[in-house]
Amino acid sequence: MSTVDVKNIKNEKVGEIELSDHIFNLEVKEYLLHDVVRMQRAARRAGTASTKTRREVRGSSAKPWRQKGTGRARSGSRRSPIWRGGGVAFGPKPRDYSFKLNRKVKQQAVAMAMSARLQEGNLVVLDDFTLEQIKTKEFVTVMNTLELDTALIVIEDTNENLSKSSRNVNGFKVMNPEGLNVYDILLHKKLVLLQPALNSLEERFSA
Repeated sequence: MSTVDVKNIKNEKVGEIELSDHIFNLEVKEYLLHDVVRMQRAARRAGTASTKTRREVRGSSAKPWRQKGTGRARSGSRRSPIWRGGGVAFGPKPRDYSFKLNRKVKQQAVAMAMSARLQEGNLVVLDDFTLEQIKTKEFVTVMNTLELDTALIVIEDTNENLSKSSRNVNGFKVMNPEGLNVYDILLHKKLVLLQPALNSLEERFSA
């Protein structure tokens, strides 16, 4: 098992904790992380782009002019894609871009992402993160003390003061263990785990 320091918000070491090998000591497979991130981003795509085909655009269905004898090209409809104001031949239609991966694959990828942060030295464990009031300045002061310029902070219980104090600070995000995902871990250089959240994650991944 790997051992990491447990710090307080003053960046002082207050103890040590052993991390489970089946979460924080995995071989990082980049292709697996790539697949999961691609799945997450695909699920967020709106897929609402839409164009009208020749049957949907407004216009007469009558033949513009007779087939022969005018000297012009043959034409059967004013709604043809080659006409100005006509339909679009192969334009986009609303669609769902999402696809699925196995639950175990997604869970393993989250553990790999956390293992990567530990191996890089970018994992921070805090004993607690309590703010007395909702104040962005206090949050920024703590982040400066911890020498963090971007981080994903994982907390166990709802912490309104922390969540609201951090939401206007670029580069930081606060979430519960249930919402932890590969994309957010990789998006933020540092991963900050509160000790209760770490215990919850170990229970979740050992199940």
